[in-house]
Amino acid sequence: MNTTLRFKIRKEIDTPAAKKILKLKGSLIAQSYTDIIHFDDEGEDFYIHYFQLDKSKITLAVDFIRTFSEENGLGDVVILL
Repeated sequence: MNTTLRFKIRKEIDTPAAKKILKLKGSLIAQSYTDIIHFDDEGEDFYIHYFQLDKSKITLAVDFIRTFSEENGLGDVVILL
């Protein structure tokens, strides 16, 4: 069964952080967590990114996003929901 994983990304980020965000999203797709990542506008400060994945992979995906964010200094940019 599928479930949705959502995370917020700040709108106002610098170019190096934007490149890291693209790398994060590309890595999620490359590691077969999902085929596509959708996003919606959330007010003036954030975008909500979300994707569907198998329920059995949710913990792995959350751990991957957390680890990637910490290792790349994105802790204040990427917020898991």
